[in-house]
Amino acid sequence: MRVQVVDHPLVAHKVTVLRDKNTSSPVFRQLTDELVTLLAYEATREVRTVPIQVETPVAITTGTAFAKPTPLVVPILRAGLGMLEGMTRLVPTAEVGFLGMARNEETLDIITYAERLPDDLTGRQVFVIDPMLATGGTLVESIKYILDRGADSVTCICLIAAPEGVARLQEFHGDDDRVHLVVAALDEGLNELSYIVPGLGDAGDRLYGLAE
Repeated sequence: MRVQVVDHPLVAHKVTVLRDKNTSSPVFRQLTDELVTLLAYEATREVRTVPIQVETPVAITTGTAFAKPTPLVVPILRAGLGMLEGMTRLVPTAEVGFLGMARNEETLDIITYAERLPDDLTGRQVFVIDPMLATGGTLVESIKYILDRGADSVTCICLIAAPEGVARLQEFHGDDDRVHLVVAALDEGLNELSYIVPGLGDAGDRLYGLAE
């Protein structure tokens, strides 16, 4: 498993504004969208392509197109939906699937409550998007779920990650070179409630205006 923390001034600036508790939901959504596009630029460096011929107003030349099967983008519901537009803007021909996975706040177990994916993912490069990598339980199960269906690779894109979550991914998928994690920031750790510190609060609530 490869872990990449994107080191770029634009990324750092947008993360800083996202952290601010006074940032409104509309601004939070806009910045999330912009930040995901920056992360997706790095995450898609190894997307498979094929050469194609294209005719310009002047001449015929060789260009580049995505190889078949096209990439599959999988947001983890519900907060991952806030990252979807930024991802598909960069990869407009990608297909989109959905996984609904939630953490039981008492047991910390991961519950799958919704799924909309092709039964056969053979040959697919899959991009999983989820704002927060906290305990790592959701992403561990998501990656396993997707690889079990035959995907060639899984790239996870997160805004903020905790070391505990990264360690859990490495525990379960560390020896698997099909797994890639791209994050905007690696934070200090988790508090007693398993929230990322300093983090940015509950990303889902802040995206959709339900934060207190």
